[in-house]
Amino acid sequence: MRRPPTWLGVVQAGAALGLVFAAVSTYDFVQHLDRQVHSLHCSFILGASHTGESGCQVAMMSPYSSVLRGQVWGGVPISLPAMSVFAFLMLLSADLLLTRRKDDPRATGFLALATALPAATSLVMLVISLTQLGTACKLCVGIYLASAACRRGEVPAPGPHGERAFVGRARSSSGARLVAIDGEPASTGFLATAFAIGVGFVALPVALYLAMAPDHSRFIGTCEALPRPDDSYGVMVRMARGGAGGAPAPAPAIEVLDPLCPACKAFEQRLAGSGLAPRLDRKAVLFPLDNTCNWMVTEATHPGACTVSEAVLCAGERAPEVIAWAFEVQDRIRSEARADPGAAARIVKQKFPELASCVGSPEARSRLNKSLRWIVANNIRVLTPQLFIDKVKLCDEDVDLGLEYMLSNMLDRRAHGTLAPVPLEKPGATPAPADRPADRPTDKPAPPSHRSATTGADRASGGESAGKTEDKTSGDKASGDKASGDKASGDKASGDKASGDKAGGGATDHPVTDPSEAPSGRAPAESPASKPGAGSPGRPAEGPGAGTDDSVPVAPPAGSADKPAGKRGDIELPSPERGSGGQP
Repeated sequence: MRRPPTWLGVVQAGAALGLVFAAVSTYDFVQHLDRQVHSLHCSFILGASHTGESGCQVAMMSPYSSVLRGQVWGGVPISLPAMSVFAFLMLLSADLLLTRRKDDPRATGFLALATALPAATSLVMLVISLTQLGTACKLCVGIYLASAACRRGEVPAPGPHGERAFVGRARSSSGARLVAIDGEPASTGFLATAFAIGVGFVALPVALYLAMAPDHSRFIGTCEALPRPDDSYGVMVRMARGGAGGAPAPAPAIEVLDPLCPACKAFEQRLAGSGLAPRLDRKAVLFPLDNTCNWMVTEATHPGACTVSEAVLCAGERAPEVIAWAFEVQDRIRSEARADPGAAARIVKQKFPELASCVGSPEARSRLNKSLRWIVANNIRVLTPQLFIDKVKLCDEDVDLGLEYMLSNMLDRRAHGTLAPVPLEKPGATPAPADRPADRPTDKPAPPSHRSATTGADRASGGESAGKTEDKTSGDKASGDKASGDKASGDKASGDKASGDKAGGGATDHPVTDPSEAPSGRAPAESPASKPGAGSPGRPAEGPGAGTDDSVPVAPPAGSADKPAGKRGDIELPSPERGSGGQP
């Protein structure tokens, strides 16, 4: 029995290697369909996990890693059809070997055309990786090499006696050149059947993936909503206004961002690539993750973010230009500001000299302080980026892989008037008042559903809310603090109240200090933190407890002090990699 030709062995080895790399890449993609963060296998050593930022993560989050992203959450990873193609190449090369059609020009020519598909796709993806993503995924590189090996097996070997796999071996007999075929030549019907099998190899797994993909649309509206979306402090900056050219009116959207956040930059790129940005009328609220100005973080996660945020607020109509510039140079600003806190201001003023007098001024700092207070008033977690469509939040799990699918569904629902917060039902719900035991007090209503009992906005600076509602029973307060008679029917403050409470207890010109609405008929009381000195308005904020003419008392949002600044949003923080997925 003659030894199989070398070129056929190269094709089989390349197809087997490509199948393994594509399978691992598909696995990394599919495991993220549970909306969680997982480690990934971004290594030439198959089975080795990888943590930290890598080219595999960038490739997976890019719009080039999958197709049909608007029809299914995350789309269909292109590594899935790549698996099918490599499996088909293994089957076809095995058929040529077993049926001895390896010398048939028609059969080997068909194999050559089949190997050209992964080779051409890999070349295109390699160019995209280097020119658009600026990095390369190791698993993707493995697929590129496997595609090249398959194609190399079909290329004539150098030298005068090189084999042409798709031409056949010529033999000489009585001076005539004859083509010797060890098996029956491939008929047109055979080639058509092989082509149909190849199409089935690709179509069947894709169809099964689409049929079995989980329905993530049920999560729309289940995340936080904005209780106070109005820009009462005048801190929102215009990002982009869609709906031009006779298009339908765009949906109002509020984006919470940090101009030096790498995840915010990536989110902007994904949003632009999705084609959905023109359907949004976006405004931004600055939320710098820098403890220089932000009391909700314990360290400068993004050094210099406070200064750049002030520049954005100072820029007025040019705010989008400043944000776009900050995204481009954020690595430089963060690195230099980490070594020298004043570097960010110098870089900003050098680029935008017209903003030099505004950046760092009391007015800019006060406005940024009000931006953070807007964050507190809406109980927003310490995380960037976040996007709210008509007061309904795009869940944090959907800002990357599921962006196109979830955002398009949210916009469609809004167009039909069905977009609204829909909290997930939690097991063990509080029983109805009629089902409560007789010894349980019934005069204490449940807290509002839009905030938790531990939110920082519910706490006053002294640890006790300044404007407590009437649902507190006398047993909830220490008897030595207040007499029971202090709570008059009109809730007017009496002389027995602590000196920190506002005398008179009447209406105040300051906004409500708690994210929940004040009870009917009772004006919210000012906390000591919101009264600088004698309560003179107009003073710029000097810290977390300083007040302004229209500020609210500062307290960190829920979990802000002990929650890392970044879940899926801030990729700078240490966390497992999102995944490698799909061949870019």
